Formats: sequence, C-alpha cells, structure tokens
Amino acid sequence: MLISLNFNGISKMKWQALFETRERLFWTLHTLGWGGFAVIYYIGSFLHDMRSVWLFVIILNAYAGWLLTIPLRYIFARAMKLSPLKMLMVVLASVYIIALMWALVKNVNYWEIYKKGYRPEEWYMYFTNTVNSLIMIGCWTGLYFGIKNYQMLLKEKQNSLRASTMAHQAHIKMLRYQLNPHFLFNTLNAISTLILMKENKTAESMVSRLSDFLRYSLDKDPIKKVPLRQEIEALTLYLAIEKVRFEDRLTVIWDVQQTANEALVPSLILQPLIENSIKYAISKLEDGGCIAISAKVFGRDLMLEVTDNGPGADIQDGQMYRENGVGLQNIQERLGSLYKDDFSFSISNSQPSGIKVCIRIPFET
Repeated sequence: MLISLNFNGISKMKWQALFETRERLFWTLHTLGWGGFAVIYYIGSFLHDMRSVWLFVIILNAYAGWLLTIPLRYIFARAMKLSPLKMLMVVLASVYIIALMWALVKNVNYWEIYKKGYRPEEWYMYFTNTVNSLIMIGCWTGLYFGIKNYQMLLKEKQNSLRASTMAHQAHIKMLRYQLNPHFLFNTLNAISTLILMKENKTAESMVSRLSDFLRYSLDKDPIKKVPLRQEIEALTLYLAIEKVRFEDRLTVIWDVQQTANEALVPSLILQPLIENSIKYAISKLEDGGCIAISAKVFGRDLMLEVTDNGPGADIQDGQMYRENGVGLQNIQERLGSLYKDDFSFSISNSQPSGIKVCIRIPFET
C-alpha cells in the first residue's frame, strides 16, 4: 500500500513537472513570436517613412494578435481528438474567424489612431488586408502543430527508449540471477554430503558462510556496478565456503593492483570463473591446486584474469564450451549487455597446465 502511494506520488510529481514545463514553453514561444512580429513590422515601417505614432499601433496590433490566438491553443487541443476531416474543418474555420477578428482590430487601430479618427466610406473597409492576417495566423497555427507533433514524437521516442531500457535491465537481471541457483545447487549438494558424512560442524560453518555470501549477492543491484574491492570481499566469502570443502587442497593467490581496487565491475562477474576452476581443476587434482586472481589497470582498461593449474581443456578460437555449462556464456552475455563492443573475453591454456580466462573492460571509477 505504501509502495503504491509512493509510486502514485512520484508519478503525479512527474506529470506536474511535465505540465509546468509545457505551459512555460508555450507562453515563452507565444510571447517571443508576437514580439518578433512587432519588431519585424516596425523595421519594415522604415521603408514607408511612417510617423512615430505607428510604433504604438504596431504594439497594439501585436498585443491583439497575442490575445486572439490564445483561444486557438485550446480549440486545437480539442480538435486533435476528432477525426482528421473534422479536425481540418475546425482548424480552418477557427483560423479564418481569428484572422478576420485580428484584421478588424488592426484596421480599427489604423483608422482611429494613425488616421486620427478618420472613417472609411464603406463598412467593409474595416475587413481589408484579411489575407495578410490569414497568412500570419496560418503561420502561428503551422508552428503550433509542428511543435506539438515534435513533442509527441519526442514522447514516443522516450517511451520506446524507456521500454527498451527496462527490457535491457530485465535481461541483465535474468543473467545475474541465473547464477544464483546454479551456485546454490552445488553448495547445498556439498553441505548435504557433509551432513551424510556426519561432519556437522563443518556443514554448519559452510551454511554460515553461504548465508553471508547470498546476503551480499541479493543486496547488490544487478544493474549497478560495484567497486572491485567489494567484489573481492564477496569472492573471499565464496572461497571461504569452498575452503571448508577442500581445506589445504585449495590455494588462492591474489594479485590486485592498488589502483584497480576502486574500478567498477559487474557484480559477481568473477565468481563463475572461480567456480569453474574449482569444479574442473581443483577437484580433479588429488593434491589440490592453485587459483590465481589478477586485476590490473592498463591505460583506460581494466584487465581481470583468473588462472588455475588444472588439466586444461580443448579450446578453439579463444572459446570453450562445456556441456550443461552456463557460467562462461552468461559472463559473455552480461559483458555484451553492459559494454556493447567495448570489452573482450578470452580463454586459453596456461603454462605448464591449466586454463587462463582474461577479461578486458573499460576502467571506470
């Protein structure tokens, strides 16, 4: 209920801000447009050597145009909800009526002020130059609909981008959370084995560490990146779980450059690589093995490496695929979603044995 109220409040604030922005935009452009008309009209009067009182007439005419075209905004807003033919008829009729009224006001100003009360011989003379007024009001109408359509297109584009962003974020979240059940299954299977073997104390220690690791995993937003030092803390929790299983058979070597500690990386991007090394390297060696984790900054790039001394694997073109494996493909998809083409991900056999995985991403802090 509270969340719903907060959401409605935020939405209301956004719509209010949008409404205020559009209102401000209309009045600004409306005033500047008629102000520009007055300035151009005044400059044009120099060609005819008009008297100084003509400036007052121009100001009155511009003000009349400013005032008379305001109702058009509300008429057009309603007309846009009609069918195209009806809308066209309403727009044309409104433009003609306003142009006629403006022409009448301009002629009255001309005769009464500039001509000092001189009356034309025929009444219809008050409606002369209607074509000029019609052109001016038509230009105002064209600009109004042009700006309105541009705003509508911009809104549609923003909605499309918002939908695309939401889908993109949902994809990243799916990829990140896909790893949780995969890792959880392996760990719970190990705990189950420990319980069957009556190693309850070891199992209890493993459950405690698993709880800490999962808390970190769930607390971190999959969309946001985290400093590498936080990622290392999470990996330390994960490796502590594996240490319970392998004890002295698992050795971990860290080589993290000081400047790399604050680099932003996708959360839990290295965990699947370490999990693979443990599953396919450490667990295969009777005497255990070693995992080396390296992080260094080179120019504008951050280089991450995970190396093990296991039996290696069949690697082709820097890629390796395992049956039923999701970790490596998941990492590539996440990196592609976050960095587009500005990253690299490669796998190679290390010397004298084992596998080395290299990741290059932009260095961000």
